Amino acid sequence: MQSRIQQAAREFVLRQYGVEASVVVNRPPRVEMGDLALPLAMELARKLRRPPRQIAEEVAAALRSVAGVAKADVAGAGYVNLFLDRAAYAAQLGAPLEAGASATTAAGGKLIVEHTNINPNKAAHIGHLRNAALGDTFVRLLRARGHTVEVQNYIDNTGVQVADVVVGFLYLEQKKEEDVARLAQDPAARFDYYCWDLYARVTRFLAEDSARLELRNRTLQEIEEGHTLAARVAEIVSTAIVRRHLATMLRLNVRYDLLPRESEILHLRFWDQAFELLQEKRAIYLETEGKNKGCWVMRQTEGNREQGIGNSAEEEDGGQDTKVIVRSNGTVTYVGKDIAYQLWKFGLLGKNFFYRPFETYPDGRTVWVSSSEPGSGSPPAFGQGQKVYNVIDVRQSYLQKIVAAGLRALGYTEQADRSIHFSYEMVALSPRCCDEMGIELSAEERQRPFIEVSGRKGLGIKADDLLDRLLEEAYKEVLSRHSDQPDDFRRRIAQQIAIGALRYFLLRYTCNTIIAFDFHEALSFEGETGPYVQYAVVRARNIFRKLEEEGGRFDENAVTPAVLERFLAAPEGDAFWELLYQASQWDAVAELAIATTEPAAVAKYAFQLAQGFNNFYHRFRILTEQDEARKMFLLWLVKRVEDRLTTTLDLLGIEVPEAM
Repeated sequence: MQSRIQQAAREFVLRQYGVEASVVVNRPPRVEMGDLALPLAMELARKLRRPPRQIAEEVAAALRSVAGVAKADVAGAGYVNLFLDRAAYAAQLGAPLEAGASATTAAGGKLIVEHTNINPNKAAHIGHLRNAALGDTFVRLLRARGHTVEVQNYIDNTGVQVADVVVGFLYLEQKKEEDVARLAQDPAARFDYYCWDLYARVTRFLAEDSARLELRNRTLQEIEEGHTLAARVAEIVSTAIVRRHLATMLRLNVRYDLLPRESEILHLRFWDQAFELLQEKRAIYLETEGKNKGCWVMRQTEGNREQGIGNSAEEEDGGQDTKVIVRSNGTVTYVGKDIAYQLWKFGLLGKNFFYRPFETYPDGRTVWVSSSEPGSGSPPAFGQGQKVYNVIDVRQSYLQKIVAAGLRALGYTEQADRSIHFSYEMVALSPRCCDEMGIELSAEERQRPFIEVSGRKGLGIKADDLLDRLLEEAYKEVLSRHSDQPDDFRRRIAQQIAIGALRYFLLRYTCNTIIAFDFHEALSFEGETGPYVQYAVVRARNIFRKLEEEGGRFDENAVTPAVLERFLAAPEGDAFWELLYQASQWDAVAELAIATTEPAAVAKYAFQLAQGFNNFYHRFRILTEQDEARKMFLLWLVKRVEDRLTTTLDLLGIEVPEAM
């Protein structure tokens, strides 16, 4: 409806005044002022040098003929306020939505969303959960709007972090390859937890003697070369921990299509191909002096300078106009391999991975992993994306600019423009949360608003520990309310509440906000939380359950256009219309979240709609309503809101429990 009005306004302005106009649509502050407000006349007044109210009168007259517009008034300095035909609008909301489905298929080719990307050297922590929740929700939004989406989780199995754990096993603990393999396969060992502690110990071990850093460098080279002891141990470590990561993320309702591994980017010569292209285009050069002597570095260009590349404090070369792509010892930096990976995502490399099945999810879907040799099965056609979203925290912004600059230097300007860095701020811990998880804090740290997570220091909450603690707290609440129910029922409800609480907490904040996680705030049944929204849906469903128990029946066909006209008419129907209109904003909110890469808009919408429904629930009688037509209308309205709330929660990756 909004698009139709905007299009009609654009066409009128072009026809009447001969100018192109951007038509912004706002919501008036009060329902009696209208449903949509266009400040178009104020913008045109400056261009046309005419009074805005005069222009507004002409625009309003033109929009009165748009189907679905009941009235168009002019208000204030020149706002065009539109009143919609409530009954006709409501009739369009009659069909229930299917959660996560769209009536149309979006144009533009396949979209690739890369998210999670945890270094496979230790257990996932709470910061990784924010990445996964944001990425997964964004994928759900895109798919709900009809886009074809491929979900990738990049596995950096040849990087420094994996090398450090290999150093820990081979040199600090003096373990043999078979010892590491046995430990990785022992469920009781919690291998990802074991490596969490080992990684912190190795960090201290390397810091104690700078000469030990040569162990890391040599191990890193051996891993990149492959077919060495270090490479075999790295394969054992990374594969076992990726399996743990997938299990952790599945608890959060997060799934992937493909696990591209860094080792194949090296072994299948993806990087060699990209390196040749970069040399051929003179995008990189060999440094012959200074601290980067012997390194291949990215050449500074005017285009790079415009992107803020080459003069950042984040550069490793002390402020020179360069960025290291290949180190002097021949190993490739993260950004170098990522340029090759980004080229492959767009189908620009002329090479492809081999693939093999890695795991099968409970719903039967397969997650594939890249391989350097042909595998079994029939994998989908991966890569060849039209647009790529990289969900990576804001601290990697500079490196993401370097990747885009690499594409531009190779002449792939359009693909660089379609490389979207979906950035977000870190997740920290509240001091109260640290106390509850047994993390010791100094007096100074207790005064801080949040405590930053550090994997190298071993400071932080492991994702599974957090989920277990949330589940435990949710179970206590469910037990207090449903002590008469079977335990499996209570545990299922507790799990849905715990996951809903966590996902909502991670999604409710805008991406540029640092989150200080707190158990009490996340699990609250009041305020802007996941359980609050879940409870609104359960409350709506309970109305129909109770109706059925009392022998009643909801007749959808009884809510005719005449009934809608009667009960939505102003002013008596204003409260119903406001709730219905709010429920109808699902599509607009989804589009806004996609355009701005801000899933928080969807979380905010879910809370506001739940809040609107709860106010409606307390204000109006439904099951005890004596007027049968009004009762059917109220039930119809409840059904519309319940449907939209359920769909919105599905977009957020949150299930609705049977009871609360």
